[in-house]
Order: sequence, then C-alpha cells, then structure tokens
Amino acid sequence: MKFRVITAVALAAATLAAGSACSAGSLGSSDDNGGDGGKVTLSLLVDNSEDTVRTGEQLARDFTAKNPNITVKVETRPAGTEGDNIIKTRLSTGDMTDVFMYNSGSLFQAIAPQKNLVDVSDQPYAGKLDDNFKKTVSAGGKLYGVPWGTFSAGAIMYNRAVYARLGLRVPKTWAEFMANNARIKSDGKAAPVIQTYQETWTSQLFILGDFHNVLAAEPGFPDRYTRNQAKYATDPAALLGFQHLQEVHDAGYLNSDFASAKLDDGLRMVAKGEGVHYPILSGTIATIAANYPDKLKDVGLFAIPGTDAAKNGLTVWTPNGLYIPQTTKDAKLDAAKKFLAFVGSPDGCTSQSAGAAPTGPYAVTGCPLPADVPQVAKDMQTYIDGQNTSSLALEFLSPVKGPALEQICVEVGSGIRKAQAGAALYDEDVKKQAQQLGLEGW
Repeated sequence: MKFRVITAVALAAATLAAGSACSAGSLGSSDDNGGDGGKVTLSLLVDNSEDTVRTGEQLARDFTAKNPNITVKVETRPAGTEGDNIIKTRLSTGDMTDVFMYNSGSLFQAIAPQKNLVDVSDQPYAGKLDDNFKKTVSAGGKLYGVPWGTFSAGAIMYNRAVYARLGLRVPKTWAEFMANNARIKSDGKAAPVIQTYQETWTSQLFILGDFHNVLAAEPGFPDRYTRNQAKYATDPAALLGFQHLQEVHDAGYLNSDFASAKLDDGLRMVAKGEGVHYPILSGTIATIAANYPDKLKDVGLFAIPGTDAAKNGLTVWTPNGLYIPQTTKDAKLDAAKKFLAFVGSPDGCTSQSAGAAPTGPYAVTGCPLPADVPQVAKDMQTYIDGQNTSSLALEFLSPVKGPALEQICVEVGSGIRKAQAGAALYDEDVKKQAQQLGLEGW
C-alpha cells in the first residue's frame, strides 16, 4: 500500500535529469568504461525525498571506500506518478542510469522486468534476502533486485506506558484485544482505539493490516480473489476486517474526535498516552521520533490480532528495490553487480542506517538493527525473524484493489454503514478496477 500525492509534469524532467548528469562531466568520460586504470563511474537514480537522497549518497561513499576504482554518482527524480513516468520512459528509450531505485511489487511488475532488467538470481547474495522481499522483485522465476530500505507494516501502535500501568499484555486474538479495550475504557484516562478519519487513508488498516490472518486461514485466497472466486462480503476470514471496524465503533472505544482527527493528531495521542491503540502504518513512527522524541520508547507495535493466537502474525509491505537495466554493459555491468552485492549485504544495511535512521527491519539476513532504533522497529523484527509470523500485504499478491476502500472504511468505522454492507460495496468497487485490468473471471 503506497499512499502518494500525484502530480503530473511533461517528460522534459527526464531529459533534463539526463542532460544535467552528463553536463557534470562524470558520465561519458574515458574513465567511465574501464579506461585509465580500470576506473568506472556508475550513475544511480533515486527519488528526491530527503531520506532517500541521504541514503543514496551514504551508500555511494561507503561503496567507493571499499571499491576505490568505482565511483557512484547519485541522480534524483520526482516521486509519485511523475517519477513512475520518468522510470518507464528512460527504460523504453534506453536512457536509464546504470543502476536505479524503484518500487517493489505491482509497480515493479509494470516496468516489464524480464524485458528491461538484469537477472541477478545467480548472485551469491540471493540466498540471503528475505523470502517475502524476493517475491516482490521476481518475475518468471528470476530475481531482479536487492532491497533498498526496510520493511513497513500495517499494525497497531500502542502506548507501552499505559499497558504497563494497567498490567495489560499484548493481545494475540481479537477477543484479547477487545478485553484490553474494555479495561482501558473503564480506567477512563485514554481512548482505547484511535482513529483519524479526516485523513481517509488512515481508515484502512484494520482491513489491509489484517491480511496475514486472512492468509493464515485461507492460503489460496489471493489467487481466488484475483479470479473473482472469493469476495470480502462472503468470505468469513476476509469479512472480519470490516467487522473489526464496526465493533470498535459500536463499543464506544474510539476517540471522541475520530471524524475530524488527522494523522498527526493520532500520532500525538498514542505517543502521549491520550489514546492507547492506533491501527496505522509503522513508518509513521518517524514522525513521533521527530516530534516527540522523549516519548519514543513509550510506543510499541503488535500485529492486528485474529481468531487464532497460534497463527497471529504481521502484514508487511516490503522495501523498494535496487535494479540494473539491461542497457548497463561490460565494465559498468560488473561494477553495478558489485554495487548491488554491497547494498544487499550487512555492510549495506549499516551504510543505509548511517544515511537515514531505519524505521523497520531490513530484508537481508545478518542485518541487526542499531540499538537506538525505535521500539516499533524492534517489535517488527521479532515477527520478521519468526517462522510463519509475517505475510505480504494483499497488494503484493493480487492486482485487485478498489479506489473507494478508504471512504467505505470511514463509513463503516463511523457507524454510517454496517460491516456486511461495506464489504459488499467494496466488492462492487474492485469489480470495476478488475475489469479495467482485463482480469480473467470478471
């Protein structure tokens, strides 16, 4: 699940990016292709967010320190749809940089990896990458990328200080979760569950973050869902997410301003203990770290509870990937493979941590998190390290996702529409999108 502000600009941005890179004098010189002592300069394209640029520059410095004959020059592109268009255009025109960072999952599939990217399945690091991640950067049984960044999760952030004061334990079933909410409400000092429906995307986590539980109950759900053989309104495991939205509202467990509260309000509430449970994306812990650093240790994370404690686990969104286009040849290709090997190693994780503080676990074996990372990241690590305790979000396993889910979730979570009706409405919403994609069975 990637929530992006979309802008649109002409392809001049791509041309300008390419031209500015060449004008710097580092690309196209005699050193670039193995001349003058075998020195090579690699161009690396990343998005222009502050953390990404810092990470790219740190990786470039640390890699060159270990490989003095290879220099990595970082270029930037916009994020969102504009950046997507630049990636696709540069790949189609053969003008892509030597290495580039881009999405994993469905957007990765949209850039035709088998046609445009270099297969790295035979590289030694392939066996050290997390299996969930590898699924999202593979096509036709071949691996095409290494992870850039860390896992994120759809889960419940909670206030550990309130839990300690009330003697509560992290719940593994929905019944235990609701019992904790009842105890918090009777205490009267905090809202048991935080919702921030003014920013509608935040309403979806009880459903999207519950997918590990759906998959644990029905391993074949993604394929049947994609083929229009399973629906939220008629599948008991999938329907539970909508029912959870309704239940916390009907029990009176929400913050009084749930309809007008925004993301920043929710993060403040869980950090300060004004509310105790916040279903949200784990990456938002970075905002708490910036705005409430003294409260950072008070915020933890647990997976959205299901019906079976033995199968409870975390729904995860994988990191972005780092890829090599097929236009990268000869000495540059060898250098690019070395760069991917570095990024997909413990040394690469250390370098990324130096560039930007991690907010979740890495997807590389042997990459322990720094001791000073948020407790949320440490809590996520236990799920990533466990056996069958994490699963990919549905969007990585099926292309079917309707655009109106967040509005439907607000209605169900506000008591405007019942869970069953909301699920049925969402089934109609995804039907339109599946037909647009031309999927079989719709």
